[in-house]
This record gives sequence, C-alpha cells and structure tokens, in this order.
Amino acid sequence: MTITGIICILVSYLLGAIPFGLVVSRGSGIDIRTQGSKNIGATNVARLLGKKMGTLTLILDMLKGYAPMAIAAFLMQDQPQRDLIIALCGAASVLGHMFPAYLRFRGGKGVATALGAFLYLAPLAALGCLLLFVLTVRWSGFVSLGSLLGSASIVLWLFLLNAADWKLWLAAFIVVMIWAKHYQNIERLLQGTEKSWKKKVEAGA
Repeated sequence: MTITGIICILVSYLLGAIPFGLVVSRGSGIDIRTQGSKNIGATNVARLLGKKMGTLTLILDMLKGYAPMAIAAFLMQDQPQRDLIIALCGAASVLGHMFPAYLRFRGGKGVATALGAFLYLAPLAALGCLLLFVLTVRWSGFVSLGSLLGSASIVLWLFLLNAADWKLWLAAFIVVMIWAKHYQNIERLLQGTEKSWKKKVEAGA
C-alpha cells in the first residue's frame, strides 16, 4: 500500500471523528451528550435543538462519509489498489464517527456518515435505503428501526444493482457496525420501551 493510500485512510478517520453534533450545538448551552438519547448524531440534535440544527448536523455527518471516499478516488487514479483504498477510507470515516479519538472513542451510531458513504458507493442504492428508512419511521414511529432496516437493505440494493464485490463487502461491514452500535435500541424495541416519534407528535397534537 502506498504512503498516499495510508494517509487517505488516516485522514478519513480523523474527518469522520469530527463530532459535528457537538460543534453545531456548542452555542446553545446544551450538552447533547448528557440529554435526550445522549448521542452526538443528528437525531438527538433535532430532538434537543430543532429540525434546522438536526438537518445541518445530518448534512455535515453525511459529508464525512462521502468526501473522504471521493477525495481518495481522485488521488488514487490508476493505482492498482484504488478500490481497496476507497473502501478502507469509507470504513475509516464511519468508524471515526462511531469511535472518535477526540471524544475518548465514544461517538455516534454512524447512520448519517454511512449514508454519505453509500451515496458515493451507489446513489440509487442509497436512495432506496433512504426511502425504506422514511417509510419505516412513518409507519412505526421508531427512528432506530428505520435506521436498522434502511442500513441493512443496502446490501440487497447493491446486489440487485450488480455492484462490485468490494462495495458489497464494505456495505456489509458498515451494516454490521451500525447494528452493533444499536444494540441498546434493539433491546428496547424487543421490550417495547423504545421512544416513538409518532407518539410524541400525537401527544402534542
């Protein structure tokens, strides 16, 4: 592996580790790590600070997944290990969000950053995941369930689109990590104690 490839992977992790949820919420006086779900991702930011701040966090977190892979693809043109480097950069950015060195490796669940990576891998497949996420959340009221089903479907979409094997392996790895980070949500879903956005909206109606 070339020095350029190694640097791309390292930078991908460092970019992925930037806690944009904390950056966006800094001026609010609210520490999102101690309130709501205590997660640094867009969902908790939206819950605590409103949809605009949540959307901004979502976009920034998505860019953390998309940009490193796009940059690596540009820098590694005509290199024999180009696909491997791109895949490792995608994995590194998602792992950076999940386990950021800046926050003692206590990060988010990686869904938005993974979506950014999937948008680079295969835009149509990513849109399929996003559609399933929206439909699931609308039907069930559970953002976590939408994240789990939406992320898992990426492997199926890529397979149906006849994507390259390295994209399938990268997607499978990211999905496993996302599900692992959602283990508490999975437990609450099974126990019937997971918080529902639908119930919250109905209660406020």
